[in-house]
Amino acid sequence: MLTLKLLREQPEFVIERLAVRHFDAREIVYDIIDLDKKRRSAQQELDSCLAQQKIKASEIGKLMKEGRRDEADLIKSEVASLKERSRALEEEMATAQQEQDNRLVLLPNLPYAQVPEGRSAEDNVIVRQGGVIPDLGETSKPHWELVKELDIIDFDLGVKLTGAGFPLYKGAGARIQRALIAYFLERNTAAGYIEYQPPYIVNEDSGFGTGQLPDKEGQMYHVTIDGFYLIPTAEVPLTNIYRDVILQDSDFPIKITAYTPCWRREAGSYGKDVRGLNRLHQFDKVEIVRIERPENSYAALDEMVLHVESLVQELAFPYRIVKLCGGDMGFTSAITYDFEVWSAAQQRWLEVSSVSNFESYQSNRLKLRYKDEEGKSQLAHTLNGSALALPRILAAIIENNQTPDGKIVVPEVLRKYTGFDIIE
Repeated sequence: MLTLKLLREQPEFVIERLAVRHFDAREIVYDIIDLDKKRRSAQQELDSCLAQQKIKASEIGKLMKEGRRDEADLIKSEVASLKERSRALEEEMATAQQEQDNRLVLLPNLPYAQVPEGRSAEDNVIVRQGGVIPDLGETSKPHWELVKELDIIDFDLGVKLTGAGFPLYKGAGARIQRALIAYFLERNTAAGYIEYQPPYIVNEDSGFGTGQLPDKEGQMYHVTIDGFYLIPTAEVPLTNIYRDVILQDSDFPIKITAYTPCWRREAGSYGKDVRGLNRLHQFDKVEIVRIERPENSYAALDEMVLHVESLVQELAFPYRIVKLCGGDMGFTSAITYDFEVWSAAQQRWLEVSSVSNFESYQSNRLKLRYKDEEGKSQLAHTLNGSALALPRILAAIIENNQTPDGKIVVPEVLRKYTGFDIIE
């Protein structure tokens, strides 16, 4: 959430930066400023009313001691009027505050200066790419056909048990899922991330803190009776560990990782791009989260990008790193790098990770602060990234590593976790 200080002091700068997202913020920004003026004016008048009440209360006491009851009664009626006015001002302030808050959450994060212009994925910028795209010939098959033949993932049984987008992994399919999770967590902890096992369901405050709520796109599963939400990513519980916390300088850097299942409704997703493992309602993911002082956050972002790049390199994927344009970025992000791996059978790139710096946008919602060198409270910066999301990683392993006789060669780095080299 953007700070009121920024909106008050640089409204045109905010409007200009949000235009990079193709978001017209002018009306909302100046509505917020007007509501803030209204609230501050009411606060000033309320402070004056309360000060007058205090003075008059002292006068009443003095007059009563002197036996001047009639004069004291007159002042009492003035105090009653002041109290009534104070109550009205408090209601006015509360209404202005609520309306202001309702508008503040409608504003996305400001894009970082290096975010490219653009409206959609077609305008994203390829930063670099690596690996060799395999030539499997015309006999290659997509993963949804291969897993059925190998009997390692059952999409039909998933539909029977729950619905579309909830696959059932079995045998070697379940084993390689577990291997990927173990591999990612081991690599993350070796890089200095502390492993956590957070709850998979969060409350409304947690959803608000990281920007998933209000749920503008209807993507979260809501446990309505209890008011809880199934997490769409481990980012939500991990970052909320530090909600309402004031950190000390010695606490930095904070580096945490976790494996969790994730749930997303994926409303509005249809067509060939959602077949098989391409887009699911329930999937597994290993996440990395960092909390940093502002001056260190972009160096931390570079480290995270290099770390995720090392994972896809070790899995021997053809990959590319893409800097998202303003129109394609997530609501809360200041800058995002997507990692995509090549799907040999589908002949297209599959997104497997997003690494983002949110700067102070989440911290302002979370009230996550630290003490600077002068002892003043400042907003920290939050960052996160997938390291990595499993479904499309597994899809790419199956498709890129298929043999002419329908077997799947397991990437070398996973073999000590799977216990086998070939899926057949």
